Amino acid sequence: MKVMKSVMLLAALILLTAANSFAERLVITGSTTVLPIAQKAAEVFMQKNSGADITVRGGGSGVGIAALIDGTCDIANSSRPIKDAELDKAVTNGRDPKATVVAMDGIAVIVNPANGISGLTKKQVKDIYTGKISNWSEVGGTGGKIVVISRDTSSGTFEAFGTLVLNNEKVRTDALMQASNQAIATTVAQTPDGIGYVGLGFLSSSVKALGIDGVMPNKETVLSNKYSIGRPLFMYTNGAPKGLAKEYLDFVASPAGQKIVDEEGFVVLK
Repeated sequence: MKVMKSVMLLAALILLTAANSFAERLVITGSTTVLPIAQKAAEVFMQKNSGADITVRGGGSGVGIAALIDGTCDIANSSRPIKDAELDKAVTNGRDPKATVVAMDGIAVIVNPANGISGLTKKQVKDIYTGKISNWSEVGGTGGKIVVISRDTSSGTFEAFGTLVLNNEKVRTDALMQASNQAIATTVAQTPDGIGYVGLGFLSSSVKALGIDGVMPNKETVLSNKYSIGRPLFMYTNGAPKGLAKEYLDFVASPAGQKIVDEEGFVVLK
């Protein structure tokens, strides 16, 4: 009898431990723009909360929102607002996506550092991406066919760029479509006649950011709304955040979390 009681007690403890472990797990997926913020915040949060187990993945804003709707993640990172069609699907699935703004960002148009161009108008960028302009000589450069590099269609940055710059016109069919901000930055760095666009946190000495209508993309110009290609960054939950998801989102919004936003190259919330 004592042995049986001991076995039952051990089983109960194992079940309790497993339940507690499950309650402290968090899966975050989606936008590659938000990814650096989410990853670093998760690392620091877990250091401060040893019982938390947070997994962070990329894949694009569309992938993250789809995962939230399907119930396969707890938080969806997105660099664009959720679409009406996604909301309709969420309602059908009994889900209720709620947005939390975690940072601001500017979409920087970038070229290879060897390119002599230092700035473009928003209309010139639109004309390049929609195929009306195909050679650097048409915008004051020394010549050479422009290699257009874009995010893929699952990307929130692709959606935001399409709305803010292209007025929802289609990207030219010969554009090189990339799966992440870093992939675009790497491709532009390796392509002398390339042009691309990335979030502020992905700017480095390997690429050159262009002024747009005379305004450079940086934290100050995004915060003041002088730079015209700015957007909020979101983390979506199913319903109002609660439990570990709320604790994590509260941390991202805290001074310590916003310090991470700043260190990762993005714009802190006012």
